[in-house]
Amino acid sequence: MRQVTARLLCQVTARSLRPAISRGWQKRLPWPSPAPAAPQGRSPARTPGTAPARGLASMAPSVRFSPAVRSLFDEPLAIAVQGLGPRQQVTLRTSLQDETGELFQACARYQAGDDGELDLARCPALPGGSFSGLEPMGLLWALQPQKPFWRLVKRDVRAPLLLQLEVFEGHGEPPGQLLAQAQHERVFLRDGVRRVPVREGKIRATLFLPPGSGPFPGIIDLYGTGGGLPEYRACLLANYGFAVLALAFYGYEDLPKDMKEFHLEYFEEAVNYMLQHTQVKGPGIGLLGISKGGDLCISMASFLKGITATALINGSVANVGAVLRYKDITIPPLSINAKRIKVNKSGIADIFDVLSNPLEGPDRQSFIPLEKAECRFLFIVGQDDRNWKSEFFAVEGSKRLQAHGKEKPEIVCYPGAGHYIEPPFFPMCAASMHLLVGKPVVWGGEPKAHCEAQIDAWQQILAFFRKHLSGKPSGISSNM
Repeated sequence: MRQVTARLLCQVTARSLRPAISRGWQKRLPWPSPAPAAPQGRSPARTPGTAPARGLASMAPSVRFSPAVRSLFDEPLAIAVQGLGPRQQVTLRTSLQDETGELFQACARYQAGDDGELDLARCPALPGGSFSGLEPMGLLWALQPQKPFWRLVKRDVRAPLLLQLEVFEGHGEPPGQLLAQAQHERVFLRDGVRRVPVREGKIRATLFLPPGSGPFPGIIDLYGTGGGLPEYRACLLANYGFAVLALAFYGYEDLPKDMKEFHLEYFEEAVNYMLQHTQVKGPGIGLLGISKGGDLCISMASFLKGITATALINGSVANVGAVLRYKDITIPPLSINAKRIKVNKSGIADIFDVLSNPLEGPDRQSFIPLEKAECRFLFIVGQDDRNWKSEFFAVEGSKRLQAHGKEKPEIVCYPGAGHYIEPPFFPMCAASMHLLVGKPVVWGGEPKAHCEAQIDAWQQILAFFRKHLSGKPSGISSNM
C-alpha cells in the first residue's frame, strides 16, 4: 500500500507548512504585474479582479487575482494586495454564498512587505485567523459555514460561485476600516464543455462532453446517500477530456424516493448507454464513486460487462444501506448495530463502529464478489474517515482480489483526511446531517491535511483514468 503523508492543522494555528506545494503554485501562477501608472489628471484604470474600497483615494490598496476575473473551481488562484503601507498589518476575509444563501467565510492575518505588497504565495499568514503559515489557497480551503452542519454543494454548475475578498486595517476584532475589496468567479464548466440532460428509458442523468469531435474516454460518476443528481464533480472531470455521466439513483424525479432496494439493471442501462454513445471511446468505460456510490460501483464492476477502470473514494466493499438485486442474485445490506452510535454533548453522532464486519457470520453475504470484475481498481482512502472503516474495506478488497489471482489494486491513503474527499479546494465538511441516521454525524478530517488530500487524490484519479481508459501515460506524480 502506498501511503501519502499529510500534515495536521489546528483550526487556528498551523503546526507545519508544505513549502513544496506552495512552490508548485508559485511556478504555475505568475505574480500579478503592477498596473501601469495612470496619466496625470486621470484616475487609475480598473483592472478586472481589482477593486479599492469605495470612497478611498486613488492610491488606495487594491486586490489582484490571477487569473483576474474567473478560474475553474479545482484550479489554484493567486491572491495579492498592492498599495499597502510598508509592513502594514491587515486582515483578509473571504466570503462565499451557496445557492441557498448560506454563507461560508474564512479570515487570515497578514503583514505587508517593506514595499507595501502582500503576495499570499510568499507571505505567511500570522496566528489568530482561520489558519496560519504559508498557505496560498488557505482563504479558500479554510472557508467554513456560518450555519452549523452545512456542507458546500454546487447545484447548478452552469452558474459560478462568487468569491468576495475584503481587506481590513489591522488585526483587531471586530475588523478595522475596509481598505479594499474584490470579487472573483469560481466556475465549473470550461468553455466549450457541453451539458446534456439524459432522460432515456429509466436513466436520469446528465452527460458532460468535452469540446471537440471525440470520441472521449467515458466515466459514470456516482455520489452517496444524499441522493439527487450532483453534477459538479462530473463536469470538472469533463474539463480534462472525459465524457462523464453524472447518474442519479434515488431521490430524484421519478426514481425511488428512499434507499430501500436497488436493481443493478438500472445501472446496466446507464453503462450500455455510455458504451453505445458515439462520443464515448470504447471498448470499456470507467466508474467513479464516493461513499455509497463506491460500493455501487464495485457491484457494477463485479456483475456488468464493459467496465475497464473503477475508482472509489472512501467506499465499502460490502453492500451497504439497501438490498441490491440483479437478475436472480440478491445481496443483503451489511447489518448495523445502532447501539454503537456515540453522540457527543453537541448532539453530533459518531457512526464509525455501526456497521458489522463483512468477514463474519451472515454478514459475509454482503461482501460484494469483486473478484468477478474484469477491471483495474483504485481505492482513495481518508484515514480519518469517521463514516466507516474505509481503509479496512480497501485492504480486504485487495486481499480478496489477490486471493483470486486478480491484479493488486492501487490504494492511496491520506492521514488526516476525512470522509468527503471532494475535488480540490472544496472546504472540508467536518459534520453534517446524515439522511439515514437522522442527525448530524462527524465525517472526520483535519482541514489542512484534508485539503492536501483532495489536491493529490484528484490528480491520482485523473492519472488512473487516463492510463486505463486512453492508454496514455499521465505524466502526473504526487505532489505530496
